[in-house]
Amino acid sequence: MTRLDGEQTLMRIFVGESDRWQRKPLYEALVELFHQQGFAGATVLKGAMGFGAHGVTHADKLLRLSSDLPVVIEVVDSQEKVEGVLPLLDTMLKGGMITLEKARVIRYC
Repeated sequence: MTRLDGEQTLMRIFVGESDRWQRKPLYEALVELFHQQGFAGATVLKGAMGFGAHGVTHADKLLRLSSDLPVVIEVVDSQEKVEGVLPLLDTMLKGGMITLEKARVIRYC
């Protein structure tokens, strides 16, 4: 088990629910990648509404058949580990956005 404490890096990856990587949802492929790379953990958050660079609003509405809701994947680990995976993410993401910020981890066990 990875133990984190102190200053780490928080990576947020913003994609669409319908984005794919090798015929599977991109967010699933990303979580599998982070697990294989030994990251401390990853969380997928599905949004109820949002818009991106193209200005198209996607919302969780009962009458829509396909809304392509926003998805955020959050990962916290060392700066070195996060920066090391960025080249792989470049090959997987065809759009979206990645943000990096410092995060103070108080406890992870």
